Amino acid sequence: MPKRLSPQAILALQEALAVIYHYKNDLRRFLLSCGVDAALLSRLDWTEYKRRIVADLFELLLNEKNLSLEVLTSLCRDVAAMDNFSHLATLEDGPRKVATAQAAVTELRRLVNRHEIQEEEEKLVAERRKRLRDSETQLDAFQSKLLQIRSLFHTVAANEGGPQKRGAELEAVMNDIFSLFDLDPKASFRIKGEQIDGAFTLDGTDYLFEAKWEKDPLDRAALDEFVSKIGRKLDNTLGLLLSMSGFMPNAVDLHSGRRATLLLMDHYDLQAVLEQRIDFVEMLRRKRRHAAETGSVFFQVYPTV
Repeated sequence: MPKRLSPQAILALQEALAVIYHYKNDLRRFLLSCGVDAALLSRLDWTEYKRRIVADLFELLLNEKNLSLEVLTSLCRDVAAMDNFSHLATLEDGPRKVATAQAAVTELRRLVNRHEIQEEEEKLVAERRKRLRDSETQLDAFQSKLLQIRSLFHTVAANEGGPQKRGAELEAVMNDIFSLFDLDPKASFRIKGEQIDGAFTLDGTDYLFEAKWEKDPLDRAALDEFVSKIGRKLDNTLGLLLSMSGFMPNAVDLHSGRRATLLLMDHYDLQAVLEQRIDFVEMLRRKRRHAAETGSVFFQVYPTV
């Protein structure tokens, strides 16, 4: 008799598949081992972010009526059985990645039990399509996660607190953005007495990250301090400095017109990403290209005037 997984279990399975492996090739091998057809996997764009890959996979599976039940139950069984995440522990920021994967698998186990298996696989497809029509946030798992981050940012913006507290909360928002865009983020850390708000990797280049939520625009001294941190790292290291209050024009000018090691981002840039007007990675690439071509370290993708 056909059975189905609950909608909540399907969403939990998607979340778990997005975090249990760091590398896309490992995820692909795992999916093959769970019975996902190689031809089906070849229809996915493996250059996309993992969450988009998983979301596209589920859309394909839900259209393969004769295969979806068998494949989905196999995936649920194998993911829920995972208890070893040593492959994540060896990565940078490994403990955080392990904790995220364990939490996702635990939630899947909670939802997937004998009471979660129900009759009529056809109802799974119908309910899934209805939820996709009723809620835009369900249309795309990637978009749904970005909307969650946007909501978190609005909560942080509404909270009262000093620059240090709001800066720390902003770091958490940005770390979620880095994770969503597969930038291999590292949480804040301290090296020889200096605080680094975070780091990530894009196109083979390591970036140090710093977030500021001050009352006034950042001056030259703030930029000098961050540049000095970058200068103590490897030559290939760049920096991304986010200031919610913007930057003093003379500070930007003094750090432009030469070999720049940092890129600047303000709250208009962040809003553009959160409002889905631009992909964060595309925005960063444009800023870097502009700096390489003009020497200017501050380029607003969506100018305010």
